[in-house]
Amino acid sequence: MLNALSLLEWFGRLTAFAARAVPAAVGAIPRPGQWVRPLYAVLIGGLPLAAVTGLALGVVIWLHTRDVLARTGTGAVEYLPTFLAAAVLLELAPVGAGLIVAARTGASLGAELAAMRVSEQIDALELLGVSPVRRLVGPRVLACVLAVPLLHVLIAATALGSGFVAELTTGSTTYLKYNTAALRELALEDVIPAGLKTLAFGLVVGVTGCFIGMNAREGSEGVGRAATDSVVTCCLLVLVADVLLVLFIKAGQQFL
Repeated sequence: MLNALSLLEWFGRLTAFAARAVPAAVGAIPRPGQWVRPLYAVLIGGLPLAAVTGLALGVVIWLHTRDVLARTGTGAVEYLPTFLAAAVLLELAPVGAGLIVAARTGASLGAELAAMRVSEQIDALELLGVSPVRRLVGPRVLACVLAVPLLHVLIAATALGSGFVAELTTGSTTYLKYNTAALRELALEDVIPAGLKTLAFGLVVGVTGCFIGMNAREGSEGVGRAATDSVVTCCLLVLVADVLLVLFIKAGQQFL
């Protein structure tokens, strides 16, 4: 019971922090000087991982799926681009981008703000009448929200491209044929909501990482603990948010 109450208390504090962080992130939009550098750091750090993830996804899905479809029946292999595009665009690319930012940037946010908390820089800002949430948290949350969709696009494009190259080696396709098959069964009402999930993933990572860093304690040991807790918590919350958002999207599509 104590653990459950502690968890509820933690979520309550996180929700209250998010209620302050989201307006701060929106307010940071007209001040690009504050969020361009964090956005650059998130993108540059995530680009190699996103590119490798996309390449691996396209080739691995192609390797696993082609033989299965070939055994299914004549002509089933023609649906391989459709299956690859659906798997990548609807789920793997959005979640992959969210987990990349959660693993890399979540740790960075937790450690950076924890170090500022331990060195009393955040306390100094409060004494000067400057809101730490507005100055430190808002730009970082906005950077995460903007970065995850961009990484999602990179992963999706790389995965579809590597899948096309892999299929091209068989000599059974052309770019036009592959592109037509990939988009055959996908509709905008499926792809757009899946892509918009990345905005929520970026918000989850930014708010959670900053929250853990801002509440770090116990001296220098707290910095390492904040980094570790940020990675674990951000990854977990991204997966939970993905499940909830998919259920919400499906319910909305059925209602409409």
